[in-house]
Formats: sequence, structure tokens, C-alpha cells
Amino acid sequence: MGVVIPLEESKNKLASIKPLVDLTRTDMERVNQLILSKAGSDVQMIPEVANHLISSGGKRLRPMLTLAAASLFDYRGENHVKLATSVEFMHTATLLHDDVVDESDLRRGKSTARMIWGNQASVLVGDFLLGQAFRMMVDVGSLDALDVLSSAACVIAEGEVLQLSVAKNMETTEDDYLSVIRAKTAALFAAAAEVGPIVAEAGRPGRNALKSYGMNLGLAFQLVDDALDYGGKATDLGKNVGDDFREGKITLPVILAYRRGTTEERAFWRDAIEAGNSSDANLEKALGLITKYGTLSDTIGRAIHYGTIARDALAPLPDTVWKSALMEVIDFCIERVN
Repeated sequence: MGVVIPLEESKNKLASIKPLVDLTRTDMERVNQLILSKAGSDVQMIPEVANHLISSGGKRLRPMLTLAAASLFDYRGENHVKLATSVEFMHTATLLHDDVVDESDLRRGKSTARMIWGNQASVLVGDFLLGQAFRMMVDVGSLDALDVLSSAACVIAEGEVLQLSVAKNMETTEDDYLSVIRAKTAALFAAAAEVGPIVAEAGRPGRNALKSYGMNLGLAFQLVDDALDYGGKATDLGKNVGDDFREGKITLPVILAYRRGTTEERAFWRDAIEAGNSSDANLEKALGLITKYGTLSDTIGRAIHYGTIARDALAPLPDTVWKSALMEVIDFCIERVN
């Protein structure tokens, strides 16, 4: 069952990441070559597991942000490619770890690495990719870039633990939820964008602008993802609709439906999420309550809010094709609900 999520107003032309893809195409080819090179190992299972996820069709949005953010400040050199590859390895490592923690069976429409090679291999290959990411950061030779990305790695791990601490707890507040997604998702978006101006030696104002852009883009991105889990299609999600519900994840559509519900409805949520009674029938009921209280459109409303902050962060920068492409990414992330 899918739920239609209305936006405030539809636009004649849907936003796209194609301008960003086209502008970064040459550098992304170099990133992809470096990914294949650095994912290699004499231990056969390492490239097998890494390439399974790396080749599974992700958009590579985070490394493109690094490349675009550097080019926005007229960077000329090689180091943005190494940092973009580091960012992608960090992201891939977190996906490998996430799938183990969440006991996920599907990732981007394919069996997860843990389903093929087991949990131990997924965790250890994720650790290998993190190690390679930090080696490339050291190669770049920028202490500021190393500081930003290593700090992001710590924050992401904290976010994972925080998510565990609030898992299946219906008393989780919206502030708790935002703390989780700020750490788990938005921190890497922020770091990916900030290291661009760092490597381009753009100065503190440029760094702050891109960090704010990345952080708020990441928040908008995750809010939309969490709405899509209840209102999207399996083909778009790369996983089954309702997976968050089955895993007992506390996301904003659920938090709002629980808090707005009657005593009887809140008892249903506690039974479904906290006690794990996530049958198909209960999923249907959950979707009905989410529709009743309009929590998907409200979640998208939050995403639009953070998208506006991201847009304002870039506003003072000179108008270029790079800025325009980064602006369109904001609309693209939100309009995925269409």
C-alpha cells in the first residue's frame, strides 16, 4: 500500500541531480577509478564484499557534493578526488555496518552483504573501507580536512548508538529523532560539503556556508527517506515499503501519529513497535493512522524547512553553474516524494 504525499504546490519541471552529475562527470570517473583501486586487497573477500555494495547503483551524491563544493571555489588540483573517495568509503562503511545492526535483508533492491557473506564479513570490510578512507585523507595532507571528516566519523558512530538507545521506544521525542538523523545522516553531508572549500583554501565564510548547506540538505534528505518508507514504492526505495515499521524504527511519521493519537491508538503503536507485532495487518493500520493525522505531509513540511535553510546558506555566494546545480539538489531531494 502506498500513500500519496501532497506537496504544497507542484512545479512544472521536477528538479534533477543531472546538472550536478554532468558538471562532476569527469572528476567522478576519477573517483570511481580510485574507489576500485582502493577497494582492492589480496584478501579475496574484501573486494567481493566492497564491490557488491559499491556497484549496486547508488547515486554517489555525497562525493559529488565534495567535488562541486571544491569547484564552486575554483579549485584546481587532485586532492578533491581523494577526499570525495574518502567520503564515499565512509558512507559505504556505514551502510555495511547499518545493515548488520538493523538486520536488513535488502539494500538498493539487492541482497545485503550480510545476507551473502555474513555479519562478521560485513563489519570487517566496513572497517577496512574506513581505514582506506583515512589513508587517503592523510595523503591529502590537510589537517583541517582530516579534522572535519574524522569528527564526522565519530558523530556518525554516536548517532548509531543513540538510535539504538531510542529504538522501539514510543516516548522518543521529535528532538530525539532529529538528534539521531543529524548525527547519522546529516553529519556526513555537512563534512562532504565542507571539505570542498577547505581543499580550495576558501576561508571560513565559504566553509561555514557549505557546512550549513550540507547539514540542512542531509536533514531534508533523511526526512524524505523516512516519509517514503510509508508512502513510497519498493522499486524507488530499494527496499520494501514498511521496513522501518517492521524493524521497529522510530521515525517522524510514527512519532507524530503516536503523539496525536487517542489512548487506544497509542496502545496500538506500543504493541506494534515496542512489542514487535509488525504484521501486514498492523502495517495497514499504521498507514491508516499516518494518513488520518497527516504525518507524512508534515514530515515533508519539515524537510522543506531544512531545504530552505540549505538554500539560504548558499545565497550569498556568487551565482555560478556550480551554485545552481547545488541549489537544484535541494529540490531534487525533496521532490522524490512525487
